Amino acid sequence: MKVVLSVVGVVAELYVLLCGVLYFEQEKLLFAPTQLPASYRFHFPGQFEERWATAADGTRLHGLLFKAPGSKGLIFYLHGNGGALDSWGDVAATYTALHYDVFLPDYRGYGKSGGRIGSQAQLLADMDTVYQRLRPEYPERRTVVLGYSLGTGPATWLAAHHHPKLLILQAPYFSMRDMAARLYPFVPGFILRYPMPTNELIGRVRAPVVLFHGNRDRVIPASASQLLRALLKPGDQLILLPGAGHNQMTDNPDYRRQMARLLR
Repeated sequence: MKVVLSVVGVVAELYVLLCGVLYFEQEKLLFAPTQLPASYRFHFPGQFEERWATAADGTRLHGLLFKAPGSKGLIFYLHGNGGALDSWGDVAATYTALHYDVFLPDYRGYGKSGGRIGSQAQLLADMDTVYQRLRPEYPERRTVVLGYSLGTGPATWLAAHHHPKLLILQAPYFSMRDMAARLYPFVPGFILRYPMPTNELIGRVRAPVVLFHGNRDRVIPASASQLLRALLKPGDQLILLPGAGHNQMTDNPDYRRQMARLLR
């Protein structure tokens, strides 16, 4: 019996240790930034410029604004968890070809943005600051909020707290808590400091909502979008992309055809 209790005690200690690591090291699991020096020069086709915004605590946040000929409005694009704008900027050409300017911000610690992400509230406040900085140039009636993967949670939060003309989510999760429950079913939910409750926010979005998901996505399964579809208002859409996985959705021909229809 003493041996059994000893083993149970060791297992319990290891479990508590694991939960502690997951709680305090979440940023390393969720975010995979590439940092760029201040002197880095971007190389993309077309016209673009660097923009800066200052967060409430003084941290400088960096972004790129791509200009389209005969612009009809703005795509405010929140990218995924890896890399920085040196790689994400390539998506802009799809939307500038449809006559929309594109703004891509880098999160804290990504690219040329300063600081590092420390909480969900901070991440959302940063994106709100950047979004509002652009409003004098781009009225919300001409602004489309678009989020990909990790960016779908903050994108939904923005759309729920503001009034863009359209919300587009590429490969959204039901919530980050739901993702964690599937990946780490042995970890209690309160450990997660980034719950990103897309499911709770999406019903508060007054703008039209369009979900895109590849039916072969192995990172965030299409079932997440199917669960979200049940929470959408009449007229909102879920578009499944046959044979598509998680990456390179912007290059998918079906996606491009649908976006041309939506932004026409």
